[in-house]
Amino acid sequence: MATMDVFNILTKATSLSPEQTKSVLANPSLIKKYLSIGESLSTKEFSTADELVSELCKEMGFDFIKDIPVNDIPVDLIRDLPINYAKTHHVLPFKEEQDQIIALTSNPLNVRALDDLRVIFGKRIRPLVSTAQKIQDAINRVYEKSTANLAGMEDIDQEEYDLEDPIIDLLEAGEDDAPVIKLVNSLLFRAVKEKASDIHVEPYEKDMSVRLRIDGVLFDIFKPPKKLQNSITSRLKVMANLNIAEKRLPQDGRIPLKVGGKDIDIRFNTVPTAFGERIVMRLQDRSNVVLELEQLGFPEEMLIKLDDLIHRSYGILIVTGPTGSGKSTTLYAGLSRINAPDINILTIEDPVEQRLHGLGQVQVNSKIGLTFAAGLRAFLRQDPDVIMIGEIRDLETAELAIQASLTGHLVLSTIHANDSSGAFPRMIDIGAEPFLIATSVLGVVAQRLLRVLCPHCKVKTEPSALELNMLGITPEQAKSANVCKAMGCDKCNQKGYSGRTLIGELLVIDDDIRSLIMQRKDGAAIRRLAVQKGMKTFRDHGISKVLAGITTIEELLSNTQLDI
Repeated sequence: MATMDVFNILTKATSLSPEQTKSVLANPSLIKKYLSIGESLSTKEFSTADELVSELCKEMGFDFIKDIPVNDIPVDLIRDLPINYAKTHHVLPFKEEQDQIIALTSNPLNVRALDDLRVIFGKRIRPLVSTAQKIQDAINRVYEKSTANLAGMEDIDQEEYDLEDPIIDLLEAGEDDAPVIKLVNSLLFRAVKEKASDIHVEPYEKDMSVRLRIDGVLFDIFKPPKKLQNSITSRLKVMANLNIAEKRLPQDGRIPLKVGGKDIDIRFNTVPTAFGERIVMRLQDRSNVVLELEQLGFPEEMLIKLDDLIHRSYGILIVTGPTGSGKSTTLYAGLSRINAPDINILTIEDPVEQRLHGLGQVQVNSKIGLTFAAGLRAFLRQDPDVIMIGEIRDLETAELAIQASLTGHLVLSTIHANDSSGAFPRMIDIGAEPFLIATSVLGVVAQRLLRVLCPHCKVKTEPSALELNMLGITPEQAKSANVCKAMGCDKCNQKGYSGRTLIGELLVIDDDIRSLIMQRKDGAAIRRLAVQKGMKTFRDHGISKVLAGITTIEELLSNTQLDI
């Protein structure tokens, strides 16, 4: 076996970096006085990577384990170690002794990871080496085994769920069905407990992955065994009242749920993939109290202008932003502000996310022809003062919204665009006439969400010269401010962030901007003029939150990169 073969095998079988592998193989052997470790190993015959790694460990003075007894690893040991960290660094606590923790690793030279474990456990760490693949398999199996604990299954009483009686899937019923019902319930419980906005159930060739979107970021939580895929999928489809026999077409459904006294509405979608049905569920807490506009995070100057727009008697106010950026929350807050006995407010939504007393709220049902346009056409005969449209997504809806605004109604709606100025090209692209858009639209609110630093572990920091330059902040401003960075602690599950805050911009239409719209100018030209007239951008609003220690520079740059 040549030295290069040894190098290649060790690089694949362990998580040693190429530089670390070269350094190890070039070191003088303690046993062979005149040979490097690499030369020593290349003179021997090894039938498996295990034998090669084992021999290397002997030369370097580390313990090696060939077969990892996963069932002997206590679940309690991994409670404080996120699975993403374990997988990234190929480390896994194996055994706890009085004065030390034995930890599995495929890279005993990764001092940083071992030092992190020492801090977590408060004990000395003794590495126990195995191959990278075996450690990855062990991580998957141990975290699967701890799924019940991680998901809070042990603490769940079945009475906490207002669910149907377990329905057995006759097509795929088997001995694993009862545990699957408990597993699915625990998954939903954990998602609600951790305030996740989405649950992703993703099938792959040899395994499955379940991920939660928390504060806008996806996190792996566990990997169910592949053999449970059909049972998990069928159980969820039964709960969503879908056809479990149809696996070739996308399906949409809804799961009403009560968890710990909270009414949760889950929007369910499944699409067929090469390895099975992929499921995404969006969670909405129906028991949430509608927030006031002041609680959303808008700056005071923007709030004054926004308050003026929602009290107009006619015109269109548009809210834009990416999916899940809180557009509906802003609309609800605006409607709550103007809701009064002497005003008739009607909404058409898909779906109705929160119920407000005093509003006539209609849910879209495309199966029976109740579209946004159909509902809006009926609204005009209901003597409304204010109309809220969940989303303008086609020409018919856009034309009816414009017609309603021009006949004395205030219309609130959302549209998908990257920023405030992008709403106008988007409406023109749908097919609306520029002169009608310019005449009817009062203003556009654009918003995005940034993660908020955990108050328990954030640490003050000094921004680099590059970061200051990118944000347009002077060193003096940074020194007098409270710029912080994320660290991670038990309170925030080592994420460094807890919750999200809003950054926004408000483009109010005046005669000059109206002229650009009628000339079909692009969003960039409209944006430049609005900024010249004093509009504060996402970046401006975000900088104030960075200086106040609410969020980080990294979070702001990653969410406002188009403003650079």
